[in-house]
Amino acid sequence: MDQKGILIVVSGFAGTGKGTIMKRLLQKYADNYALSVSMTTRAPRPGEQEGVEYFFTDREAFEKKIAEGGLIEYASYCGNYYGTPREYVKSQMEAGKDVILEIEVQGALQVKEKYPETVLMFVVPPSARTLYERIRGRGTETDEVISARMHRAVEECEYIPGYDYLLVNDDLETCVEQMHHIISSEKMSVARNVAFIEEISSELQEL
Repeated sequence: MDQKGILIVVSGFAGTGKGTIMKRLLQKYADNYALSVSMTTRAPRPGEQEGVEYFFTDREAFEKKIAEGGLIEYASYCGNYYGTPREYVKSQMEAGKDVILEIEVQGALQVKEKYPETVLMFVVPPSARTLYERIRGRGTETDEVISARMHRAVEECEYIPGYDYLLVNDDLETCVEQMHHIISSEKMSVARNVAFIEEISSELQEL
């Protein structure tokens, strides 16, 4: 049964470990998934590479991409733009890969509106205290930025009911396996296999 890939959106509070989850998922199931690389106007963090973590650009180039319709979604977060290039996602899904978008809540809702079949997942820490300690433990954020991220997390809580699944990132391996099983189950849903059902029904009638 040949099947196009599906679109998955993963969101979560800053510092929840979304990036680590994505990397581990792709390590374990490289043939199944493609992680969409977002475009952003924020400065690279130490160790981040162009085209790996993000496509880094300036506001002028980003706004040109918006005008050209080259983004599936985009959002402004903490003073910077983030967006998802359209062509990469389309080509990967047509090749049978399940494409994961790691994006903020505003962008997630844009994607769900345009593509209702998208699976939305929200990753949370075991507790608010854990989140605070993870962000501070990075050692790369000022007190002002930490405060802004915690305030943003409060706002993001209001959007969680609009998601399909909630994942608690307490143990990395457990969280990765839960995510993989959810996606696998979604691909077996009747709604996503209408063409195959019609095909086998037609063959049965011929026999």
